[in-house]
Amino acid sequence: MPKSSNRGRGMWHVVSSCGVPAGERFDWYADIISREVMPAALSSERPAEFQGEAAVVDLGPLRASKFSLSPLRSRRTPALIRRGDPEQYQLALLRTGVTSMSQHRNECTVGAGDLMLWDTSLPSDNAMLADGGRVRATILMLPRDVLPLRPERLERLLARRIPGDRGIAAILASFMTALEDHAAECEPQEPARLGAVAVDLATACLAQHLDAADRIPSEARTEVLLRRIHAFIEHNLGDPEPAPPAIAARHTISVRGLHQLFQGQGESVRARIRRRRLERCRADLGRPELATHRVQSIAARWGFSGPVVFSRSFREAYGLTPTEYRALCATGTHRESA
Repeated sequence: MPKSSNRGRGMWHVVSSCGVPAGERFDWYADIISREVMPAALSSERPAEFQGEAAVVDLGPLRASKFSLSPLRSRRTPALIRRGDPEQYQLALLRTGVTSMSQHRNECTVGAGDLMLWDTSLPSDNAMLADGGRVRATILMLPRDVLPLRPERLERLLARRIPGDRGIAAILASFMTALEDHAAECEPQEPARLGAVAVDLATACLAQHLDAADRIPSEARTEVLLRRIHAFIEHNLGDPEPAPPAIAARHTISVRGLHQLFQGQGESVRARIRRRRLERCRADLGRPELATHRVQSIAARWGFSGPVVFSRSFREAYGLTPTEYRALCATGTHRESA
């Protein structure tokens, strides 16, 4: 049996210790991390019982990764940094478990739902607590030049607990959770858009915790707000009526201000909602595992109020009825345009 399991799950590229003999799993995992992520000194109190899985996805300007593993300790020393450094800020959302981090004279302990930032170019010590159980985390791997915040200011946030249950941090945590859970459902052109959303939300979250929101250029603040609204729309497509007044109220702006934001987007708020609903429905209609689901059920899942409205809107957008499109997909005669 091969020592690695590199299984493509949608966009995610996964490696797992499942196919490795138990006595070799920890050493195999440590080697994978040092070669594919960055050089690190890993240690475990129970290496014979170790299990680990890691995955990565490309999102345009950055990459995201997710980990699920038995508790271990990971250290980055100056010598290891000289051996290899991706020159990134890594922003993690802990899904389960407990971990402590020390870097740049800062220390913190974080639990499920918390966020934590570190710099791959500085020495660090990350210990996952054994009594916290298996650790799961989603990580944004941000190249240093994509964040419009000065490094000397970001140093204040390294190895600091960022609660993920309120404010912009909660929006970012929700986005990262959805990214891990649903990235495999995305269409090929969407990863770069998700990467742009990730950068904007991370910037807004870190700036807020630096009390530096006013230091972001006005154009960037507008873009961050738009990305937050786009993310909100994506997460609420199943709501039959995520109307502009509700969207505006959720983001503390006027309805007029919301429409002004979208003037340069090439489509109105309602047009974007309609387009994204149709794209989600089209994707589901082409999925073999959903072949037994009624067309009306798929339409309702993505917020369409009735079959007549959905069928008319789908035909206007794609030149086929939903039933005709599904039949073409089933026979393999339909091909998406490049």
